Amino acid sequence: MDFKEMLVKIFDQNREVVLCAVGTAVALFGLGLVYKYTSPEKKLTRVGVVTQLLVHPLKSGKVVSVETAECLRMGLKYGKLQDRHWLVITEDGRMVTGRQEPRLVLASLTCEGGQLCLSGPQMEELRVPLHQPNNAVVDCRVFGVDVQGRDCGDDVSNWLTRYLKSDNTFRLVHFEPHLKAQKPSEKEPLFPKDEKVAYPDAAPIMLMSEASVRDLNTRLDKDVTVFQFRPSIVVSDCEAFTEDTWDHIQIGQVELKRVVGCGRCLFTTVDPETGVINRKEPLDTLKTYRLTDPKQKTAPILGQYYTVKKTGVLHVGEPVYKITY
Repeated sequence: MDFKEMLVKIFDQNREVVLCAVGTAVALFGLGLVYKYTSPEKKLTRVGVVTQLLVHPLKSGKVVSVETAECLRMGLKYGKLQDRHWLVITEDGRMVTGRQEPRLVLASLTCEGGQLCLSGPQMEELRVPLHQPNNAVVDCRVFGVDVQGRDCGDDVSNWLTRYLKSDNTFRLVHFEPHLKAQKPSEKEPLFPKDEKVAYPDAAPIMLMSEASVRDLNTRLDKDVTVFQFRPSIVVSDCEAFTEDTWDHIQIGQVELKRVVGCGRCLFTTVDPETGVINRKEPLDTLKTYRLTDPKQKTAPILGQYYTVKKTGVLHVGEPVYKITY
């Protein structure tokens, strides 16, 4: 039996299977053509340029400004530093932020050579192992939401307690991927139900424009900077508050989807350079003209919360495109 006869015999014996496979392939090809020619065309409109990428490893701690960063589903990542993946808590697991302890904004957390490094004004630098898998996993709460973190040890606890000069004992926890995370949808139903974050207030990414801060400064006696508002991504070359309209944007290969405006609180009155809280400005001025979200009746909006629809690497200097269809 030659090769041709063998093929004919195999076809005769498996006619139904072969015809089914061919039919499936043709159907899939047809669906692909239909999708290609009927799906809406993606349009990119340049709306700005990235001028700063800001990572806040320690919630309420000092910012780390970088030229490039990974943009992951749970926020920005630079080396071993992941945005708001470390949290100060009380002994009973309640979060501690700059609202209660303003000097936290001057505390620096970095990672170097497999070590966690803590430093602050008038404090010696503390170095401990970055990974301490034998330490306890602690149940804690961020704005009433149950989360978990790996305790960073007694040396870190003693350092923080001395730094904050408090009668209370403070501890530091680190979020690990397998631990219980926050679900933003539990506080704001507009977030996707499968969205998860470590210790941010709400979203993995907060974006704002330099122009919005400049507009605010025209109304203040003393200028503030974007660092007062702790964004992840800062954009320039656009008009003030135009970020309020960027529902879907692309930066490089990264795609972000806007969810809701960032409602501002007392933390904005902490000076990031001095760690002093004044409890008034710029919050009082923002309330006079930025109560723009009906759901945030007492919280003025400055900046926008985004979820990450497509991950990738971000670079300072990259254009920002608004996506429409």
